[in-house]
Amino acid sequence: MAEIKLAESAGFCFGVKRAVNIAFDVADNRHGGCTLGPIIHNKEVVRELSEKGVITVDTPDEINGCEPVIIRSHGVKRSVYDTLNEMGVEYIDATCPFVSKIHQIVSDMSGKGYTILLAGDENHPEVQGILSNCVGKYYVFKDENDLQEIADIIPSENNNDICVVAQTTFNKKVWKNCIIFLKKLYTNAKIFDTICNATSKRQAEAQTLSEQCDCMIVVGDRSSSNTNKLYSICKSNCERTYLIETAAELEQSMYAHAKTIGVTAGASTPERNIKEVLDTMSENITSSVNETENFEEMLEESLKSLNTNERVMGTVASIAPTEVIVEVDGRKQTGFIPIDELSSTPIQSADEVVKVGDRVELLIMKTNDVEGTIMLSKRRVDAQKGFEELQKAYDEKEILTGIVTEVVSGGVIVVSNDIRVFVPASQATMERDANLEELKGQEVKFRLIELSQRGRRRKIIGSIKSVLRDEIAAKRAEFWENCEVGKVYTGVVRSLTSYGAFVDLGGVSGMIHISELSWLRIKHPSEVVKVGDTVEVYIKDINTESTPKKISLGYKKTEDNPWVILEKNYPEGTVVKAKIVGLTAFGAFANIIPGIDGLIHISQISNKRIDKPSDVLSVGDEVEAKITGIDFEKKRVSLSIRALLSEDVEEEEAAPVEEEPEIRELEDEVPAVEEAAEAVPAGETESAEETE
Repeated sequence: MAEIKLAESAGFCFGVKRAVNIAFDVADNRHGGCTLGPIIHNKEVVRELSEKGVITVDTPDEINGCEPVIIRSHGVKRSVYDTLNEMGVEYIDATCPFVSKIHQIVSDMSGKGYTILLAGDENHPEVQGILSNCVGKYYVFKDENDLQEIADIIPSENNNDICVVAQTTFNKKVWKNCIIFLKKLYTNAKIFDTICNATSKRQAEAQTLSEQCDCMIVVGDRSSSNTNKLYSICKSNCERTYLIETAAELEQSMYAHAKTIGVTAGASTPERNIKEVLDTMSENITSSVNETENFEEMLEESLKSLNTNERVMGTVASIAPTEVIVEVDGRKQTGFIPIDELSSTPIQSADEVVKVGDRVELLIMKTNDVEGTIMLSKRRVDAQKGFEELQKAYDEKEILTGIVTEVVSGGVIVVSNDIRVFVPASQATMERDANLEELKGQEVKFRLIELSQRGRRRKIIGSIKSVLRDEIAAKRAEFWENCEVGKVYTGVVRSLTSYGAFVDLGGVSGMIHISELSWLRIKHPSEVVKVGDTVEVYIKDINTESTPKKISLGYKKTEDNPWVILEKNYPEGTVVKAKIVGLTAFGAFANIIPGIDGLIHISQISNKRIDKPSDVLSVGDEVEAKITGIDFEKKRVSLSIRALLSEDVEEEEAAPVEEEPEIRELEDEVPAVEEAAEAVPAGETESAEETE
């Protein structure tokens, strides 16, 4: 009779148990409330809380008066606390104390200028919460390969400013290897072993137990990080390792003929789930012992003939809205393919994939002897074949193409060769915090950066960014090979500063200085261009000796130069309508065309003597004036209003009857010196000696 060995620390850890107790206490005493995200990674617990009135919400916007709010054991981002406080919402912080400790370490050390290196899964809620407490640079790594990439970014001489922490559920064995690597590289790094003691103990027990047993059963939610790490540890030592969420998923074939069966469970697995698994296994083992050897042989043969994961051939008999009926070769049972098992890509109807009469290769998923049916999958067979092609592409670092079908938490799903490939947000685009929804439905190029298969579980991770980075590098190389001063390019404005605009020319950035954006005087580049604008520019200068290389760009065109326009359309003698834009003691400045102001000397404002320009003109006045002189070298234009009044002046001088009273009046009131001054015609001057 098989022996069942249960790991001593299987089940809830301290932090999870504390959070769950808080949630059920709220459910029992407050009869309502919500958790910000699942309280733990266990569907059964979340469902039970929901039935008691404590629901799950994803964001503070969904709270809608459902209080108190319980912050889950993984913790949340710092911004979430700020939002809850601003909203005035009552909340209970059930963050695991060990996680809170990491928050404090990261906050303190990054505040002192340390770069944070965090061992963990960057898409895990706990890691995201930890990183939100960083005020400076940080990097996330999952193994020594990631650390090698970080080492290329952070030189070893910077080791005085390095702080290293770990996700509480990080693999202890991998952590030890990473620490050995880090200590060689950064001798003065501050290293905090923040892996939870319960996690370390649970992983150590799983390691020992899986080395001793013929079969391992890991109980826990498939979305739980620590459960998956236990499965990984056990699978590395015991080939017959299975991950199940509840006793309902147990199959006798899993532990048949095993002499010793090990059982462990993740930190978010309730005790009752573990007990149900143990009881079910014990009953099945006892029942099996009492059956005859002949029956065992018959059962084994029966199971073999209807073995799940077996490939079979079949013919499509009929197509229904939700399934496809198939006649399976050599089987009396009716085969059916659920519509979601036909293809990895979303489809509206089954006839998009198969037609009646088609011969298809299928995978047996489940058999039902009572109803006489076999559940089949075409999608999974295609995926298995596709996986072989992906393995080759991964080994050769080949670039693949696929369609982005979904935007999920932490990234996007790309389907290639009927296989779903997860692309993390950090590997989906070149820009941080980009809108991933814009990728949905697009065909993208990507490269596999992680590919593994353990039993039925596959881990396939891709990177779109890796391909984009190579394409940009190729464009840069081509650009530097062909660029030259004066060459015209079309680019996109990527950023603005107070002194200019940076333009992406296709992997290479150049700068348009603010003085090169417009012929007019501007205060900020945003007056001419905006981020995202497509602009035509030309190279003014190339500095290949600087690091990085620098390119100065020109934007304003020669034909738009106001002085070119003036020379072409406004020669000397042209009468223009000008607007007064400034007044001084010696004259008035008037705008002729945008970018060019001309001076109307005080002597050219009127045909009569005036004390100051403001006696006749005001800023904003529109006047007619004649261009009397242009100095293109000094960029000066002279204007005259008086030149247009010359005929009127002659008429006034020929009419002494009207002038005599005025002259006579002046002679009575002003001294002889002033009278002499009045006799000087407008526009002429005398030297000081002559006046005296």
